[in-house]
Amino acid sequence: EKIAYLIGECGISPSRIAAVTFTNKSAQEMKSRVKKLVGSKNSRGLRVSTFHRLALNILQTEYAELGYKSGFSVFAGADCITVLSELLKVTGERGLDAAESAHWQISQWKNDGIMPDQAPLVAEDDRQRGIAKLYAQYQRQLHAYNAFDLDDLILQTAQLFSTRKDILEKWQHKIHYLLVDEYQDTNAVQYQIVKLLADKRQCLTAVGDDDQSIYAWRGAKPENLVQLEKDFPTIEIIKLEQNYRSTSRILKLANELIKNNPHVHEKRLWSDMGMGEVVRLIQCTSEEDEGERVCMELQSHKIQSMTKYKDYAILYRGNFQARVFETYLRGLHIPYVVSGGISFFERTEIKDIVAYLRLLVNPDDDAAFLRCINTPRRSIGAATLEKLGKYATKREVSMLTACGEVGLETKISKSAYKNLSIFTDWLLRLAHRAEDESATDIMDQLLDDINYENWLREQSKDIETAERRWKNVIELKDWLARLQKKDNDASVAELMAQLSLMDILQRNQDETDMDAVQLMTLHAAKGLEFPHVFLVGFEEELIPHATSIQEDNIEEERRL
Repeated sequence: EKIAYLIGECGISPSRIAAVTFTNKSAQEMKSRVKKLVGSKNSRGLRVSTFHRLALNILQTEYAELGYKSGFSVFAGADCITVLSELLKVTGERGLDAAESAHWQISQWKNDGIMPDQAPLVAEDDRQRGIAKLYAQYQRQLHAYNAFDLDDLILQTAQLFSTRKDILEKWQHKIHYLLVDEYQDTNAVQYQIVKLLADKRQCLTAVGDDDQSIYAWRGAKPENLVQLEKDFPTIEIIKLEQNYRSTSRILKLANELIKNNPHVHEKRLWSDMGMGEVVRLIQCTSEEDEGERVCMELQSHKIQSMTKYKDYAILYRGNFQARVFETYLRGLHIPYVVSGGISFFERTEIKDIVAYLRLLVNPDDDAAFLRCINTPRRSIGAATLEKLGKYATKREVSMLTACGEVGLETKISKSAYKNLSIFTDWLLRLAHRAEDESATDIMDQLLDDINYENWLREQSKDIETAERRWKNVIELKDWLARLQKKDNDASVAELMAQLSLMDILQRNQDETDMDAVQLMTLHAAKGLEFPHVFLVGFEEELIPHATSIQEDNIEEERRL
C-alpha cells in the first residue's frame, strides 16, 4: 500500500523506490501485490528484493572498486566449507566439524561488521584467535578465486558505502525511498546499509516487531528497531496491534507470555475472529507416548472434522524430535512432509558428482573446479590453489584454463604443477568424450576413474553411512538415465541444464500445496499459518532450550 501510494499519489518514479525483505518468496509476493495495485507498466523499474539480492546488484556495478573482475562467483555454505577445509589441512586440523565451526564464527563476525584485521581484537579465547587468523587467509583465498561468500555481499557493500562517499551518493541518488520488512531480523551490517542509504533524504519505512525476533543466533538484532528512533529522530511510530490469523484465546496466551519481556513500546494484540477453540494441554509420559497420542488425536480430529491433512502442523524445537512422529504417522498411513530437511541436490555426495559434470560441460566454472580438485585428494594444497587463483584472475581466464598455461609453471612447485596437469589432462579427455557419449556412460567412467565409492568409505563415519551415500549417487545416475531415455539426443550439457533446473525447482517447491501433515521446527514455521497446530516437546530444556537457559536468554525463547 505504501509503495502504491508513493507511485500513484506522490508521483514518485518506481525506479527510485527500493523495498527489501528477507526471503525471495516475500519479495515476489510484494512485487506481485504492487503490480495489482498500480499495474505492470506503473511498477516498472521498482526494486523489490532480499538484502542479499540488493547487495549483489550493487557489487555487480562496483566490483572493480574492490579489486574484483566481472563475472565473480558467489560461494554458498558448501563451497565456503570446502575452502576452509583446505586451509585447515595446513594447520593439521581436519574434518567437516572444524570447517563448519570456523565458517559459523566467521559468518557471525561478518554479520557484526568485523573485518579480518579486527577479528583478533574481538576474539575471546584461543579457538577464536585461531579462527581469526583463518578468517584473513579465507578472505585472501576468496579474492584469489574472484569470489564473495553470501555474508560478503552485505559486508562489502556496507564497507564500500562507509569508505567511498562518491559511491554512496551515487546509490542515494538511485534510491530515494527505502522500505524494509521484518526489520527485527536485520543484523548490524544490514542496519548500516539502511542507515547510510536513507541518511540523505530520511525517507524510510520500516516494518517490524521486536516480539518476533527469533534469529539472534544468526546475528539478528531486535534492538535495531529502538535504534531507528535515535538515528531518524522525526520517525513516526504506528502500532499494528490487530492480528488477522489467530483467535482471541490464542492471543490471550501470547500476550500473557510476552508481557514478561521488557518493551520500549508496549502493545497488546487483539483479534475480531472470535474466542476460538480452547487451547488444550496434553500431558504424556514419554516421547513415544507423545508421538502416539498426537498422531491418534490428529487422525481422529481429521475424520470428525472432515478436514485435509495439510490443515495440520506438528511443530517442534529441534529436527531430532521429528523421528518419533514420522514413525507413528507412517504406521497410521498418514502422509506427511518434513520441512527444512536436506534436499537431494544439497547432499555432499550429489554436489560432488554434479560439480564434476558441471565442469565437464563448462570449463569456466571455478566453483565446480574448486570442489572437484581435491575430491578425492590430489595433493594440491591451499597455497597452490591461492597462487592458481591469483594467476587466473590476472590472466582473466578460468582456473582450469590457467592449469594448461606454461606461465603457471613458474608460479607453483613442480610437483603441484604435475598434479594439476594430470587432473586437467584427464578431465579434458573425459569432456571430449562427453560430447558424443551418454551421460550415464560418462558418469560410470567418472566414478570409476576417481574411485568415488572407496572415497566415500574413507570419508564416512561408518559403513552404513557410506552405503547410504553411494545409494544416493546411484539414484542420481538412474535419474540421468531416465532423462536420457526420454530424449535420446540430449547431450550431457543439455541434461546438466535440466538437472540445474530440477535443483532450483526442488528447493523452491511449495510443500504446503501437498495434502500432507507438515512437520517443522518453530523457526521454520515463522510466517506460515495452519488451522490446527500441535506444539510438541513443551518441556524444560527443549522449550525453553537448555542453551538459552544456560546463556540466560529466556527472552528469545518467549518470543519463539
